[in-house]
Amino acid sequence: MVMYEKTAEHFRGKQRELPEGHLLINLGPSHPATHGILQNVIQLDGERIVEAEAIIGYVHRCFEKLGEKYDYNQFLVCTDRMNYVSTPLNNIGWILAVEKMMGIEVPDRVTYVRMIISELSRIMDHIICNGILGVDLGAFSGMLHMFHHRENIYSIIEKLTGARLTTTFCRVGGMERDIYPEFQKEVREVTKGLKPVIEEFNTLLIRNKIFNERTDGIGGISKEDALAYGFTGPNLRATGVAMDVRKDEPYMFYDKVDFDIPVGENGSVLHRTLVRMEEMRQSIRIIEQLIDNIPDGPYHADVPHVFLPEKQKVYTSMEELIYHFKIIMHGIKVPQGEHYMATEAANGELGFYIVSEGEKSPWRIHVRRPCFWFYQAFPEMVKGGLIADSVATMSSLNVIAGELDC
Repeated sequence: MVMYEKTAEHFRGKQRELPEGHLLINLGPSHPATHGILQNVIQLDGERIVEAEAIIGYVHRCFEKLGEKYDYNQFLVCTDRMNYVSTPLNNIGWILAVEKMMGIEVPDRVTYVRMIISELSRIMDHIICNGILGVDLGAFSGMLHMFHHRENIYSIIEKLTGARLTTTFCRVGGMERDIYPEFQKEVREVTKGLKPVIEEFNTLLIRNKIFNERTDGIGGISKEDALAYGFTGPNLRATGVAMDVRKDEPYMFYDKVDFDIPVGENGSVLHRTLVRMEEMRQSIRIIEQLIDNIPDGPYHADVPHVFLPEKQKVYTSMEELIYHFKIIMHGIKVPQGEHYMATEAANGELGFYIVSEGEKSPWRIHVRRPCFWFYQAFPEMVKGGLIADSVATMSSLNVIAGELDC
């Protein structure tokens, strides 16, 4: 209610100050073009944007405060609901942060599977972003053509985790369960099928004259401004800055696989789209280096005080029963201290800052979510442009409301 009153007051104040012939419109918060609960107050002179203001907070769910009550594995359900288009990337980022604080080294098998799922999730995210951008501009065919293959990835994730969207993937110390027998075969089939489809999508959309005219030079931002705003991920790389956490601060085995960092030039809608297209190709390249080389071994580290024992062993072994009881009743105890861990999520640098006092729940959590940083630049990016172009700009930024508000 307070937010509504402030917004209404803002409207009234702006309305009084408008020059003759100018119009104040409200794009969102509930509008198909805003992809969720996003509100943009836009001042127009004809169809030209004179001024814009982005207002967030409509789905703020207090994830960081919830993290102070949940234990370290329970907080995974919150990370699921941030960028819900590629949830395993959020889950893995959180688990890696906790494992680093505890000094846990997981088996290579776990790392391989986590990396494969991460890159599959990145592809899913980029399919949505580029596909829906086409829909927003009136091109539906490309999105439908790609979506079938996104469903194939979802089928793999569903078999692996038991869920499609909110996967709650991984556990501190490993994975909830091992990969299923057909995992490698099905991943190979999915990546093989994706290769020609990416090129077909490129022909359907990227090489389309109308799409190029609607995106080339639209919603651009300079590399200096992008860095000043805190851009990361594809939106930053589209400006020409080759920054990627996987390369700059390698985690898991990203320093042992070959892949390139695609960059654009002018940070426009078109260049953001092209960067994401190439990132899908590079993700397939990473997966192909890993999928045939998944090592044998356990699917979790030998940390009985952290990872729940198998249920059958709990029924037959007193020692396993004790470990099970202590984890369930007392939780995982993370050593005292402060730590920040960053990973390269689909939208950019996803970081978790954790303060622990040695209890089963964090004393404090702060999430560095990528969307929050680049959405603040939206008013400047659309200023002077057409109202129709603001829709393309917002879509190409890939603002996910759950991640933005957190």
